[in-house]
Amino acid sequence: MTPVELSRTVLHAVRRAVDEGELRVTVPERVVVAPPRPGGCGDYATNVALRLARPAGEPARRVAEILRPHLLRDGRIAEVVVTGPGFLNISLRSAAPVALVQEILRCGPRYGHGDSLGGRLVRLRAPHEVRAVVHADALGRILRSQGAVVRTGHDRPPEEAWSTVLGVDIHLDGPGDGHPDATDVTDGTDATDVRVRPVPAPADPLPLGRDAARWALLHPAPHDRPRIGAEHLVQREDNPLFRVRYAHARTRALLRNAADLGFAPEPGPVTGADVQPLLQALADHPRVLAAAAAHRAPDRLARHLVAVADATPPLLPAVLPVGEEKPSAAHRARLALADAAGTVLAGGLSLLGIDAPDHL
Repeated sequence: MTPVELSRTVLHAVRRAVDEGELRVTVPERVVVAPPRPGGCGDYATNVALRLARPAGEPARRVAEILRPHLLRDGRIAEVVVTGPGFLNISLRSAAPVALVQEILRCGPRYGHGDSLGGRLVRLRAPHEVRAVVHADALGRILRSQGAVVRTGHDRPPEEAWSTVLGVDIHLDGPGDGHPDATDVTDGTDATDVRVRPVPAPADPLPLGRDAARWALLHPAPHDRPRIGAEHLVQREDNPLFRVRYAHARTRALLRNAADLGFAPEPGPVTGADVQPLLQALADHPRVLAAAAAHRAPDRLARHLVAVADATPPLLPAVLPVGEEKPSAAHRARLALADAAGTVLAGGLSLLGIDAPDHL
């Protein structure tokens, strides 16, 4: 069960409680689930009971206890524990990682794409500054991954090198070109106007080339001053872009090596504490993409890819058989998980406009 699916499950639990007369509230449009904070437990937690307590006229813990049995009706949920003032802590059944890997491999690079902004028109406008233009380009990709209709305009046509070197789409969309400067309007309207204004780049990023330059401009939060230097080109562990691309390349190398040994990935149970951070990061990918789109923050996606990359290496040494060992179901399952990690990394980099090479 992905975070998006779990969020829908929580909403269904609220709706059932309302339908059965246990709660008198308006069912919210969305519910956020996230890894539990200190003091919590399980795989995910939600504060929905705290949100509903006041309109329901009930203590938050009482609301949580009402929702708990409705959540346990879902066979994919193993346990629900109420902690603190009313947090619902949800543990998923062991089969969930298998379904997660199957879902990622089925969707491919489009895993995490959704319809949270389905049909919504977002009009982006960027000043004539390289970081703003790159941000608008990446933001358009991320918004479209969540179903938004995006129109992009610029104060004046971008430099040709921003297209040829940085891969920016400099086409001016008619409906977005020439619309007045505007701040965001409320979610209830048919369109949102967004002025893309990150802190400008302090130096020309073109000498870094497309991938390193885009990473240098997109990885920091928009309000942070980016660093434009050779540190983005070095192939070592203190370069986060290198770690992301290297983790992807390692997963592709494992697939090639496994094919040489005559076996292929096959989703199955994968045990061990070494894989739990990776499974959690992969399951969180749809939520991160939706948040990056909603908050217009490509940096959230970039930082998430670093988290996926950093959680991948502990899995890799046990993927291939050693010595005279024959490939087993455990090897195939771990190979499938590695394949899923590489798929998420490649899909995320693509949304940032960055290449994910199979060899590095």
